Amino acid sequence: MTFLPDTGYVPTDEDRTSLDAWFAEYDAQSAKRNVERMADMAVFPLNLVSDDAADNGRSAQWDREQFVATMTQVMGEGNEDIAFESTRTPVFLSASMAVVFTDSTMTQAGQSKQLRYADILIRRDGKWAFQTMIQGGWGDNL
Repeated sequence: MTFLPDTGYVPTDEDRTSLDAWFAEYDAQSAKRNVERMADMAVFPLNLVSDDAADNGRSAQWDREQFVATMTQVMGEGNEDIAFESTRTPVFLSASMAVVFTDSTMTQAGQSKQLRYADILIRRDGKWAFQTMIQGGWGDNL
């Protein structure tokens, strides 16, 4: 059983429903490799946190142009969709801030890869957007 930290904020059903809907849309756009639409769902500059091959922590800030270029390269070319099966554990810090831990299986061209990452999302004017991406193993690419 996973015990979430007591942040002092108890999320409403709408908080969780709206966050789940945001991730469903983001996953759908990712599956289609619609990187421009994925970028529409972010706040820039976007913070990235990872580690490199030498086990050093790394961080960077990307503007929209760098996000689109890098994600286009990472997601690759092709017409087949990418499938995601994800389990998400959100920790709401307030009605407008959440840290979301994700365990995911990404399948592309018959090959599956396990992913574990965290995102920090903020809600502005009633809409969620990701602002920080945290995942190990990408630091050499930042």
